[in-house]
Amino acid sequence: MSVEFIFRLIGMFVFGFLGAYLGTYIATTTGQSSTIAAILLGLVGMLFGLILTPYFTTRPVRAIRRILLSVSTQTLTSGLTGLVVGLVIAALLSFPLSLLPSPFGEILPFVAVLVFGYFGIAIFVMRQTDLSSLMRLTPAHPSEDESTSTQPTYRTVLLDTSVIIDGRIADIARTGFLVGTLLIPRFVLNELQFIADSSDNLRRQRGRRGIEVISQLQKDTSTPLRISDMDVEGVREVDDKLVVLARQLRCPILTNDYNLNRIAELQGVSVLNVNELANAVKLVFLPGESMEVNVIQEGKESGQGVGYLDDGTMVVVEDGRNYLNKKIYVTVTKVLQTAAGRMIFGRLEKEG
Repeated sequence: MSVEFIFRLIGMFVFGFLGAYLGTYIATTTGQSSTIAAILLGLVGMLFGLILTPYFTTRPVRAIRRILLSVSTQTLTSGLTGLVVGLVIAALLSFPLSLLPSPFGEILPFVAVLVFGYFGIAIFVMRQTDLSSLMRLTPAHPSEDESTSTQPTYRTVLLDTSVIIDGRIADIARTGFLVGTLLIPRFVLNELQFIADSSDNLRRQRGRRGIEVISQLQKDTSTPLRISDMDVEGVREVDDKLVVLARQLRCPILTNDYNLNRIAELQGVSVLNVNELANAVKLVFLPGESMEVNVIQEGKESGQGVGYLDDGTMVVVEDGRNYLNKKIYVTVTKVLQTAAGRMIFGRLEKEG
């Protein structure tokens, strides 16, 4: 039995009683039959209570809870602080305003509470980032002004399921390149648990690896990790929820999902793509430079050998077929950037 159904029953009996009482009162004043009036208005009251009770009991509470869950802790704290400041200012002004002649003395103190409360919330929420940075970066000594002014502004970064399963996020966070707090919404964690409980062996292993990655991130103190209960009502897909939540929090999404990357960019949400980062930090070789490659397989063309660098870049070696499972020195002849990644073509380095 749901809470809403219980409130419907309570509302049905309460409004039924009020309807019967109102029917009896009307019948007494008009000289009509009180029994019939009480029954009719009682039934109307029961129907009214059964249908409309949730609209002013459980559903407003759910709406308020949904709003509070979608608001970040920083925004909520700033709003409450602004409300307190606004009410304090209104309280200081209420006494001199109450000395004004009637009716201004009775109305203006109440108006001041509304106006200063609203402006306090609005100003503190609009400048929450500046206030948060000010509190974090306040120098302990006057001599530290210059050093603290160059410190970065901390932010929140949303993690999606694919980047958690990928696992490289743990190594990236350990290096300290990610500045801010990593945020994992509860619906992402639920999707990860669903994958870990899958009957498919490969999906189950991927899900369990993602859970292990979260455990590593929680143990790593260099980059804070937070799991939040924030949710997006009315949206079912996890990727859509992430995009909406990122827009509400004004924070980027960390992912390696190409489709999510494109959808988020189309909606004005910044994306941090791990695959793009991996491609950006690969070694750059120019034609004419030499490298050492371990040839591990044959190429598609006759006589070609294929090897891989430490960062996974494919190297196609002309006439390298005869050097399988051997390390050779190769001179770069051409570098191609494809959708699948970077490919390097080379030939055997001439001796002497």
